[in-house]
Amino acid sequence: MPLNDKRILITGGTGSLGKKLVKIILERYPDVKRLVVFSRDELKQFEMQQEFPDSKYPCMRYFLGDIRDADRLKRAFEGIDVVIHAAALKQVPAAEYNPFEFIKTNVLGAQNIIDACLDCGVQSVVALSTDKAAAPINLYGATKLCSDKLFVAANNVKGKHDVRFSVVRYGNVMGSRGSVIPFFLKKKDEGVLPITDPGMTRFNISLEEGVEMVLFAVEHAIGGEIFVPKIPSYKITDVAEAVAPGIRTEVVGIRPGEKMHEEMITSSDSYNTIDLDRYYAILPQGNPRIQKYYEDKGGKMVEPGFCYNSGTNDQWLGVAELASLIFNKH
Repeated sequence: MPLNDKRILITGGTGSLGKKLVKIILERYPDVKRLVVFSRDELKQFEMQQEFPDSKYPCMRYFLGDIRDADRLKRAFEGIDVVIHAAALKQVPAAEYNPFEFIKTNVLGAQNIIDACLDCGVQSVVALSTDKAAAPINLYGATKLCSDKLFVAANNVKGKHDVRFSVVRYGNVMGSRGSVIPFFLKKKDEGVLPITDPGMTRFNISLEEGVEMVLFAVEHAIGGEIFVPKIPSYKITDVAEAVAPGIRTEVVGIRPGEKMHEEMITSSDSYNTIDLDRYYAILPQGNPRIQKYYEDKGGKMVEPGFCYNSGTNDQWLGVAELASLIFNKH
């Protein structure tokens, strides 16, 4: 679905990825009819308006609201063609101590979005997920798995509505708010960096790569896919060395709900996962039509038992590459 002449809404639009989405959409699709930033923080919206003023970008709109509020979503989605759902509560320790707050936003909020899209005639919906949704061991990952299931299943109940629901799932976004790199950059002046465990690994994706994946899903999804990118991993110790070479590290232990390594595709998912060259797509079970669609386009089913894990990945970022990426962006 080309985005020129479309009306687009981004939930959580003032976040790191939302802002990068806005920037790239404005550059790449100058004829977009409307681009709505939907979020609940009026200060962040005010600050974003200074960067993307409607005087320069007449398509821009700023809509204050919370995805927990179903009525507000329906008002916001009137006349919208494309919804990119990036709003979420995402801090793992906070989820362990405030579980129902995360359920209200990440699960009930997801269903509110689905209902509003069906009621308002939205044509394409892409929801953002996380590697923590695969075989989750923490509350945050469990809520995002629920959200993924809701968006995939929404294709079963759309009836005559001309709408496609799909999901993009990826790892840690380099430099995003609350992630390890900004934390290390802030802490390095203290002369010691706290690390959870020397053996810990994570997937890594840049904001630009995340945006490209979302736009790929908007333009190519037929509904029901969970898209997963092929991206490198890093070791937490290498991130520390890249941020502050030779700095002393202090092992503080794994936080509640954390994994040593992250997965994006489990071995159980392998039986309905297809390789699309740049991406994988986990397809909805029991839907041969969508599998045939991707096989006709050159996609190949992965080997049974295939698992996409940050600890056994075949792509890695070393210290030098991490330092280059970090200090080019900060």
